[in-house]
Amino acid sequence: MILDCVVIGGGPSGLSAALVLGRARKNIILFDEDKPRNAVTHESHGFITRDGIKPSEFKKVAKADLIKYPNISVHNQRVVDIKKENNYFLIYSADGNTYQSRKVILSTGLKDVLPSIKGINKFYGTSVFICPFCDGWELKDRALVVIGEDERIFHLTKLISNWSKDIIVCTNGNTVLTADQKQLLLSKKIAVTESEILSLEGVDGNLKRVLFKNGKEIVRDGGFMVTGLEQASPLAEKLGCLIKKNGGIDTDEFGRTSVEGVYASGDNSLSTSPQLITAASEGSKVASRVILDLIDEDF
Repeated sequence: MILDCVVIGGGPSGLSAALVLGRARKNIILFDEDKPRNAVTHESHGFITRDGIKPSEFKKVAKADLIKYPNISVHNQRVVDIKKENNYFLIYSADGNTYQSRKVILSTGLKDVLPSIKGINKFYGTSVFICPFCDGWELKDRALVVIGEDERIFHLTKLISNWSKDIIVCTNGNTVLTADQKQLLLSKKIAVTESEILSLEGVDGNLKRVLFKNGKEIVRDGGFMVTGLEQASPLAEKLGCLIKKNGGIDTDEFGRTSVEGVYASGDNSLSTSPQLITAASEGSKVASRVILDLIDEDF
């Protein structure tokens, strides 16, 4: 059987896309390797009716919604390769099976590359986060550190100031802020240190201190950081999709990539914020475009 669409990636974007496609009577498969970007996250926030839900529980509830539709199949498998032949796609899964589909949605997401700082992994997802919209409320009014090694740290610090006024900016030995930016931060009583960080210390995932290689230290209750980002899957590159300078998959406003029949949804285009509700919305929008394109082809 030739499928109407294959959705690769079982995050909120892929799950949402699968639901919209299924309810449009399209025969689809959702492939979910189950290696989410938010694996370290204990709770997800900002999604109405699901605020505070565990990511694993969110996925469980979402898949229960999907399996009610007989035209939706969920395969807990990794897709190892995709090839386009004429107007169809051959999808190869890790268990050795091959599938044929008219359309493909890549909801494969991104991977965070953390700053190379000793101990940072112990606190990531518990008391040090990347998105204030997701976790700012939990750290409100605390003594926070903002860690970043490039110019994005200024924008992040401005955001964090909405939730706490007790902020220290650490660039980990990098000169990335302009003189004007430093002066503006200081005028807001936000201290800046460019000293190289030795390690983060705390107990049971709760940050307590930031230690520097010059022997100094600061006491902090939590923080946020700027991370590097890279594609979680090489499939877009294998298909020949155009990649933007920032590493995101290049798409139009409807999620269509440079390869006809291939769409991207979620944060892998690096054009949306890393929020649960935003990713789900993106999946719904892209799936709607796939449906319209299929109808146009068949009508």
